[in-house]
Order: sequence, then C-alpha cells, then structure tokens
Amino acid sequence: MAAIFPKLALVEGYLERKMHEGDTHEWVYDPLHGYRTDDFAAVAANNMIELKSVGIDIGSSTSHLMFSNLVLVRQGIALSSRFKVVSREIAYRSDVMLTPYSNPLTIDTGCLSDFIRQTYAGAGLSADHVDTGAVIVTGEAAKKENAEAIVRMFSDQAGKFVCASAGPNLEAVMAAYGSGAVARSAESEKGGRTLLSVDVGGGTSKIAVVKNGQIIETAAINVGARLVAMDCGGSITRVEDPAQIIAREIGVDLALGGTAAPEKRAEMARLLADCLFNVLERRPLSALAEGLMLTPPITYTGKIDGVVFSGGVSEYIYGYETKDYGDLGIVLGQEIMRRARRPEFGIPVEDSEQRIRATVIGAAQYTLQVSGSTIFVSNDELLPLRNLQVMSPVLDGDGVTPASVAGAVRRAFQRFDAIEGERPVALAIRWSGDPAYKTIKALAEGVAQGLERTIANQMPVVLVFDADIGGMVGNLLVSELVPGCKVVSVDEIDLGDFDFIDIGQELRDIRAVPVVIKSLVFGSLKEKGYGVVSGSDN
Repeated sequence: MAAIFPKLALVEGYLERKMHEGDTHEWVYDPLHGYRTDDFAAVAANNMIELKSVGIDIGSSTSHLMFSNLVLVRQGIALSSRFKVVSREIAYRSDVMLTPYSNPLTIDTGCLSDFIRQTYAGAGLSADHVDTGAVIVTGEAAKKENAEAIVRMFSDQAGKFVCASAGPNLEAVMAAYGSGAVARSAESEKGGRTLLSVDVGGGTSKIAVVKNGQIIETAAINVGARLVAMDCGGSITRVEDPAQIIAREIGVDLALGGTAAPEKRAEMARLLADCLFNVLERRPLSALAEGLMLTPPITYTGKIDGVVFSGGVSEYIYGYETKDYGDLGIVLGQEIMRRARRPEFGIPVEDSEQRIRATVIGAAQYTLQVSGSTIFVSNDELLPLRNLQVMSPVLDGDGVTPASVAGAVRRAFQRFDAIEGERPVALAIRWSGDPAYKTIKALAEGVAQGLERTIANQMPVVLVFDADIGGMVGNLLVSELVPGCKVVSVDEIDLGDFDFIDIGQELRDIRAVPVVIKSLVFGSLKEKGYGVVSGSDN
C-alpha cells in the first residue's frame, strides 16, 4: 500500500482543485484528510491509470527518444469518462544522435532501428513494457519515402503509436508548446502576453507568434546549423541548397569532398542570422531572406513581449553546449544571441523550458469519451474510423458566414501542413454561436466549401463539435447541401491541439458513439493548467 501513497496524493490534490472549481459530485470533506470518499483508495484505484510512454523524434539532423511515466485521473470521477494527466515523470532520455543517412536523401532506417533498440535496452525496457507513444518525423524524415519506411519500423506496435509527419508550420506549433512559450504567454498576471517562439534546428528555423496562450501565426525559413557539415578532417559531407545560396552570396564554392575555411563558415553564419532577424524584426525582406523563406513571412504587427529559443542551435544560443559537430552550430548560435542582445531588436530573450527536446513528444495519451446522442452518421458502414488527425478551425467571432467558415477550415489545414482531400481528418469545431437554422446552415455551407476536395474524393466528412449541434449540421449537409455525401457528425466531445481520434460503431441503446482520443503530450504540461512535472530535459 505504501507504494500507492504518492500517487494518491497526486489524485487527492487534483480532486481538491476540482472541488474548488465547483465539482462536488460524490465528494465529502474530511477535516483530517481533505476531500475524499469513505474508501478513497478504492475510488482512486478505479479512477487512476499509470502508463509507460515513449516519445520518438526523428528529424533531418538529429533523432532522440524519451520515456515517461504518466499518471492519469478521471475528470470529476463519475461525471466524465475522460482521463487527464496529473503527473508526468521523465524516466529515461536517450542521447541525441545525428540522424543516419544511407545516401544524401534517404534515412538509414537500419541504423536508426539499432539506435532505438539500444535505447530501449539502456532504459531496461522492451516493446511490451511500453503502453503508448508517438513518433514524430520532421524535415527530410517527413518526405514520403522516409516517412513510410519509418512507420514500417513500428508496424508491429501500430495500435499503440501515433505517427505524425510535421511540416514547418506544424513544427513551429509543436516547438512553441514544447518550449513553454504557449504556457508562458497565457499565465501572465497581466492577462497574457505575446511571445515569439523561434526553433532553430539543423535545416530550418520555425517561428510562431503566441498571444495569450494561442498560436496566431507561424513562419519558417531555411536557416539551420547543418545546411553544410564536415567530417573530422574538415571535408564537406553535406551541402543543402540553401547553403549554396549563401555561399554564392560570399563567393564560396561548396562541394562535397571540398573544404570551407573557418572564416567563410563564420561569414555564412552571419548572413544566415541576418536573414533570420530580418524575419523576426518584421522588416521588408531582403532578396536573400526572401529566397530562403519556406512560408510567407510574419504579418503580425503588434507588440511582442519576449522571445524564446528552442531547437538544437538554442543549446549554443543559451550557452549550454560548446561541442563542435562539424557544422555551423557554434557560430550560428553566437551570431543569433549577438543580434538578440542588440538594443534595436528590442525584445527580451527569455529562458526556454526545453531546448533541443522541445518537439519531443512524451506520449500519445489514450482517453475515452462518449458522444452526445444527437449525432448523424450517413451510413453505418462508415464506422469505425481510426487514427484521424484532428484539426481545429478557429471561427471568427464577429459572425458566421460560409466564406469565413471555409477560410477557417483552409487555414486549419495550412497550420498542420496538410493537404485537404488527401486523407480523411476530423474537424473539431468549438461552437458558442446561435443554434438558429440560418446560422447552422451558414456553418454547414462553409464546411462543405472548405472540404470541397474531401467530398469530391468520396472521403467521409468527419465533424466533432463540443456543442449539441452534430445532428443538425450532418443532416443539413446530406439532405440539403451535398446529397450523397458521406458524413459522420458527432457532438459533446472535447478535443484539443495534437489529438488523433478513433470513432467506434454506434452504441444502439443510447444512439451515441465511443470516441478514443490519443493526445500528444509534450515535455511540459504546464500549459494544461494542472499536473506535476518531474525531471528536466535541459
């Protein structure tokens, strides 16, 4: 029994907070022990889950793993079927390895698999010990051939793992969460702040503007440490196209097997840092910076209160790393910090909760909710649906029109670097609007316009609402707007960023469907507003 006491303390602390929030169901106050039932240990055992999770981050430059122990508690006990993480303890961190390549464009999955297997052994774990996890692939790893090979590596654990490919916009979002920028922007006593999250990696820099806990804009530029890399003898082993753009600017010939003098590498780093700060300072782009952009530049013109750096180069920016990996990392980090400290930049540099590990996912937390009974399923054979990525359109609060809804849907796809109509997704729509027919019809029309290719490709339109309008929207789509369209529209489900869902077959007695939610849990849970984080990734 002694072993469960620390976990019970976590549960009790969580429940006490729930009491103060107004959840009084089944709980009584014991002056000696706080809020509890007559048999607290029994209730806790039935409403608490412990999971072993692994997060695997495979990038174009580096790869690493992290194992965690999660403790989850059922929200409000009998009032909800969803579990929340209340404790996350880092159990084991791998070394950070340079991602192996069998040729300049193809990741050596055999070598990568050996590294992962050795990391499991070093942690004293086997695949059977791990309950859940997430594999995130970015950069070169996210290209089609590499991503498919990496997913095959985990095919025997497909039910446990969420596999997500992240383009530059999604990487920017993930880094903003992992670095703590999202949490910090929301927690200010002054009602929130606006922060810049800047993740500087091996090939690219990903930028996010975070305001009051919400990511309002992202951008990316080809600025990174390993655009050019050398072996221990100084011979060039890797040259990316953006490095050639910079090299031409300073009259340097970069060729595999050749060399680059230290002063020329320093000059390249200075130009790369100049281009990055051209974007961060939101000035009109130079021709050089424009040529390096992966996305449109930042358009936000308001005040920015602080900047948080993450990614591998941030280890040099903050002075935690001094080792030379045969790339531009050291000098690029120095040049970035030099510019960040200039008075004309005018934005204070703040510490990052996570640096190189900012985009490591701690777990895919499996949870369960049951939908409301006012659902719409156009054809029973559409269910079950599995591993649907959730995308959350942000609707304009000034009024719902078909055009505004369609635009919000398209922006949601762009934010996640996804192509509408390529594969089924779930649109999670938070709704606080008028349930009048005219408003609901405008919403449905906007969804149909935003998912035009999905409908044309005969893929199911999957809608998940937090409010009780799922049946109305689904019925409008099929009966009035797009006859014959495949629709699954459910409601009273709470979804968030980085969720993937399974929708089960209808529960006939109650006309509802079970929804399994796999939430990617980041290295910091502070942005969730609850929980205990043990250990450090810094």
